[in-house]
Amino acid sequence: VGRPRLCLSAPGGTVRGRRAPVRTLQRRPSMTDTPDPDAPTPGSESNQASGTPPGGSGLPENVAGALSYLLGPITGVAFFIIDRPRPFVRFHAVQAIAISIVWVALAVILMVLSAILGFIPILGWLVSLLLSLGLSLAGFVLWLWLMFQAYQGREWEVPGLGPHVRRI
Repeated sequence: VGRPRLCLSAPGGTVRGRRAPVRTLQRRPSMTDTPDPDAPTPGSESNQASGTPPGGSGLPENVAGALSYLLGPITGVAFFIIDRPRPFVRFHAVQAIAISIVWVALAVILMVLSAILGFIPILGWLVSLLLSLGLSLAGFVLWLWLMFQAYQGREWEVPGLGPHVRRI
């Protein structure tokens, strides 16, 4: 009884004496259409406000910098390629790659040392275990610290590694 009917007549038809709303469909742009040079690009408003060059990821610099550390060399290389024009993101991406390389080298050294210490019964195993746990905990804390510093908008350099990263 109280249900309005849809008017399938021409635009401007009526539904129970009231004028029906007119919907117009917009044409989707095709591949051959040329873009309007004055039209804003996605994310350009925020980049113009902050004065930073636009990045390919579309993320704020602090988020992109923090995410550079998330999966080590994988996200480091990804953000280095995608957001290369932004110095803040590039610094954190390169530092994430460099830390990953150093971390792999330390892991190989620890494996060799553990193999050597493995010949010493009990004491060698215990020292090897403690070294492994200590290095793992230090790496985890460093990883969290670097992500936190990047998210806060700071370019914290890892001692001994930071000056080399800055040159890239």
